[in-house]
Amino acid sequence: MNAYSNKSTLHGRIKNFVAWIAPPKESRAAIKDKSDEVRKNIKEKAEADGLTIIEMPHSGSFATRTGLRRHMRGLTTTEGQDIDLPFVVEKDKETEFEPLIQRFKKYAEDCYPNNEIEETKSSIKIIFEADKLTFDLVPMFQGSKKGEQILIRNTGEQITTCIENHREFIRSRTAETKKNDGIVTFNDMIRLLKWWRIVKENETNDKISLPSFLVNLLAAKAYEQCGDDTTYPQTLANWFSYLAHVVKNKETIWFNDYYQSITPHANQEWSVLDPVMAENNIVKKWSWYEIQDLADWLQEASEIINRAIVADIDGRDGDSLEHLQSLFGKIFSSHCN
Repeated sequence: MNAYSNKSTLHGRIKNFVAWIAPPKESRAAIKDKSDEVRKNIKEKAEADGLTIIEMPHSGSFATRTGLRRHMRGLTTTEGQDIDLPFVVEKDKETEFEPLIQRFKKYAEDCYPNNEIEETKSSIKIIFEADKLTFDLVPMFQGSKKGEQILIRNTGEQITTCIENHREFIRSRTAETKKNDGIVTFNDMIRLLKWWRIVKENETNDKISLPSFLVNLLAAKAYEQCGDDTTYPQTLANWFSYLAHVVKNKETIWFNDYYQSITPHANQEWSVLDPVMAENNIVKKWSWYEIQDLADWLQEASEIINRAIVADIDGRDGDSLEHLQSLFGKIFSSHCN
């Protein structure tokens, strides 16, 4: 059996698994309706409280179609999707020095008193257990330039960003892969990397934590250098091998979509630069051992997927499946056929 054939057992299994972890297309309309309801209710509370909501752009994995429909909790899965809802607020003398997160927490509690509300470092989560949905309310200030927003951490840190450009950064690459044969797409590769990330974090008791944004950028760099092969296993093999090398050698990761040159970040172990705002280093707080752990994870994943490919070529379906369970968890075998 040819490892590069899109009819291989290994490719088919991964393709089926992607379909299982991806949100069903038919659920998008209902999620959009619920999102619109939450936006409307929170906006009304904010404006009644004297805030001016300038815009509520579509953001995050739902907008870029890179989200998961379920998550691993130990050895079991839990249904549920996370939806980002940014609220861009006009800055004035009243709001400039007042924590927006606390105000939006109050709006969420007023609108949804019977739901679980959680505060994170830059958002308020509203958990709708019956709908299997979690909405992240992300209050932001309008930036100094058109299309820019300022994300506010509860530590007081402010990060300039551009939601539209971040969204297009992912969408453009997905669209590019769909112009090919349509077998391996960029957004589904992100989903596979996110699932692999969850499995590794569970295995290592969150020894290191890989934010979804970092996963997106690692995927984008691998796609930029390796492209997408005609099969999922070979694409995974190429990407894991390349990324293991990049991370091990602490090579700076950056993109020229929105800027053409960079200034190295001094006194930081490694640089993975925001593709929209070059001054924002995503891994500026990472230590050398976290970088080494990630490199080891990627090298291990590269070796596992290559062993799976060899077993697939040899017709050893059981061995191939066992390797994929090592990569994506034992639950892979229940949802790959």
